[in-house]
Amino acid sequence: MSLYNRLVMQSSLIKKYIMALTGIVLVGFVFVHMAGNLQVLLGQEAINAYAHALQNLPAPILWGSRLFLLVCVVAHAVTAYQLIKENRAARPQSNEVEITKRAGWSSLRMGLTGSLMLAFIVFHLLHFTIRTIYPEYNDLKTTVGSPDGSEIHDVYSMILAGFRIDAISVFYVFCMFLLCRHLAHGVSSMFQSLGLRSESWRCKLDFAASAYGWIIFIGFSIIPVLVLAQKYGLVNCLDTCGSSCSVNL
Repeated sequence: MSLYNRLVMQSSLIKKYIMALTGIVLVGFVFVHMAGNLQVLLGQEAINAYAHALQNLPAPILWGSRLFLLVCVVAHAVTAYQLIKENRAARPQSNEVEITKRAGWSSLRMGLTGSLMLAFIVFHLLHFTIRTIYPEYNDLKTTVGSPDGSEIHDVYSMILAGFRIDAISVFYVFCMFLLCRHLAHGVSSMFQSLGLRSESWRCKLDFAASAYGWIIFIGFSIIPVLVLAQKYGLVNCLDTCGSSCSVNL
């Protein structure tokens, strides 16, 4: 093997390691973010207190973690794009019949689902974090969930208001389905990239990755689904008292 080919192979391995390591960080963040969001089901006080505590973390921790996540997202996206280009260059003539025998839809469309996820992240930040799409969300204030009785941002009311818009809730659920399929292949691939997946463990890891993807899908989708269901009178479970769900048949 020539020196050039060895360098190309080493470069590809490094990119796969970067993909895997940044993927581990992002997979962990997705789970923590989902767990935090599910506090909406506990009521206004729980989610407002949680969000307020996050926003008031010491600046080095808050902005350091945000910068770290941003670096991971960018590194993950850039290396994914580079690897896709390398794979296409190495196989100028597509042979989809042969590939599809082993790889599923999630595997073949990782670039597509990843690109859509990147677009969704931008929308999500503009929607609920930076709040430029609906700047009126900045005016939502309450003392419910405040540690000292002062006014804080009413995250609970913002989430309910945001997901009462049918198109946005449907869009969120659709994007969470794409995330589910992306994770179903990506989580298992991380172990392969790090050299930790053997043939004997392939099926178990694929099953665990798929299960994790569906858990994330359900965890993120349940809130917009419940908000819409309550909007149309099917359930009554989202209020400032955090009361238990009741179904209107």
